Amino acid sequence: MTKRGILLRSATRGDARKLHALITAHLDEGHLLPRTLEEVTLHAERFVVATRGRTIVGCAELALLSPQVAEVRSLAVDGRARGVGVGSMIVEELRHRARREGFDKLGAFTHAPAYFSQMGFSIVPHLWVPEKIFTDCVKCPSFRRCGQFAMVVPLETATDSADRPSTIALRLA
Repeated sequence: MTKRGILLRSATRGDARKLHALITAHLDEGHLLPRTLEEVTLHAERFVVATRGRTIVGCAELALLSPQVAEVRSLAVDGRARGVGVGSMIVEELRHRARREGFDKLGAFTHAPAYFSQMGFSIVPHLWVPEKIFTDCVKCPSFRRCGQFAMVVPLETATDSADRPSTIALRLA
């Protein structure tokens, strides 16, 4: 997939150091949780990377929470590549992959709910995503005080262009 000189591809273990550096560079913003290099290396094949030329300018992981639920995790875009849709391209690719792999829902835990809602995600109570709570949240030092919003989009009704978010939100209820 290409757009505005950006190419999306699956990451490889060889990309792990660059992915880790990109994620780590965004920790100061307070929107990402730290990831170890070992963890990123172990899950590298689950990442989608956005490249401009030979430079990785964005990434995110399609994390498996359960057989029904996948999560957009560690979405990071280099500051010089922001504002041109790189993050949205990555999320759309993860949405396609999750749908293709048979997941029912795609989730995101975020401090920027407006960003995800424009792509069709809806804010839900954290308890609606118990797979995330029992997989990751209970081990997190910020558990119960992280300030993140739980968001989901059902994949069987998700639109590729996210041009009908109100329809998607209604189907969640």
